[in-house]
Amino acid sequence: MPSLFFHKDIRLPASEYLGTKSFFVTICSAGRRPLFTNSRLAFSLLQSLRNRAAECAFDIHTYCLMPDHLHFLAQGTQQECDLRDFVKIFRLNSSRSYRQKTGQPLWQKKYFDHILRSGASLNSVAWYIWMNPVRKGLSSKVGEYPFCGSFTNVEWVWKRPTETWKPNWK
Repeated sequence: MPSLFFHKDIRLPASEYLGTKSFFVTICSAGRRPLFTNSRLAFSLLQSLRNRAAECAFDIHTYCLMPDHLHFLAQGTQQECDLRDFVKIFRLNSSRSYRQKTGQPLWQKKYFDHILRSGASLNSVAWYIWMNPVRKGLSSKVGEYPFCGSFTNVEWVWKRPTETWKPNWK
């Protein structure tokens, strides 16, 4: 019997996710449960993100693991970089042990991405990500929340931008 539900493919053609582009990515916990208040799980996920990014030749300029979702700013460093592969394997690897321990899924089925245009202010996107815990009242200033940071520590990331950025769906 055919499925009663049609799942819309929210991805662009595969070629759009290749190369040295920059991406704003959001991955939500299953059911938007506040799973990432557990420090051990949070740090394990961030280490998994760091390892997978290195394996796939992505720079993670900024990340923020909120209680129920993860934001990060990724940039491919080689023409062969594939964001879809990177995110797919990160999600599979990071959720495997969680499912074994709890019997529950870690992530929602789909994630959100935004391919940044060349010339976009990566610094503004970085600060949008870092301001997330401030906007939600989890910290009073950037740098205070324990699950935010950068794996690249490029100089421009830490300079507060003059312009603001918001995802186009907000």
